Amino acid sequence: MSQDDSSFIREVNEELRSDAAKAFWRRWRFIIMGLAVLIVVGTAAERGWQYWREVTAARSGDRFLAALELARENKTDDALAAFKSLETDGHGSYPVLARMRAATVIADGGDKAGAIEQFLIVANDGSVPEVLRDVARLRAGYLLVDTASYDDVSAAVEVLAVPENGLRHSAREVLGLAAYKANDFARARDWFDEIAADTQAPRGITRRAGIMLDLIASRAAES
Repeated sequence: MSQDDSSFIREVNEELRSDAAKAFWRRWRFIIMGLAVLIVVGTAAERGWQYWREVTAARSGDRFLAALELARENKTDDALAAFKSLETDGHGSYPVLARMRAATVIADGGDKAGAIEQFLIVANDGSVPEVLRDVARLRAGYLLVDTASYDDVSAAVEVLAVPENGLRHSAREVLGLAAYKANDFARARDWFDEIAADTQAPRGITRRAGIMLDLIASRAAES
């Protein structure tokens, strides 16, 4: 095949491809343009949604800080009203944080039963992120030590006292304190021993566990 023949065939192929592309564009151009518009609009909508979420979350954060300041100033009623407002129309994690902080304000005001109820509501709310549910359960446990039986404390927090849970150290401390308060020193010792044996336990909790183990040993010596 001569060079002229090769050039002619190449030009014909290029022309055919051009004609096919033109035919394809004429047939599908509206769909292609529609898809392009959808992509542009979708991207703009996503960016707008992200911006709106960031702005509204920031506003909720400002409201949360303002409510905290009211609580620090002992303006309890105003603080609770501000937290309640955030629970209703806040964004991001702030509605849950407001519920938990409101429970703390209630506890500080002396209504431990009411605070425990609120914390347990959060702990049992499947729509709340698990980490916040666990924190709420633990907060309820610490309050229950002073007001309830060991079984009540166990029902609230023992689910956290497992090796894979990051709050296990605090949960074990709560259970040990509840057992000690109930004069169940053997069970209390078991929980504090678990803390002492866990190399990942925070230093403060380990130190407190050691103090409790010494107290238990002295009570056993007195018996």
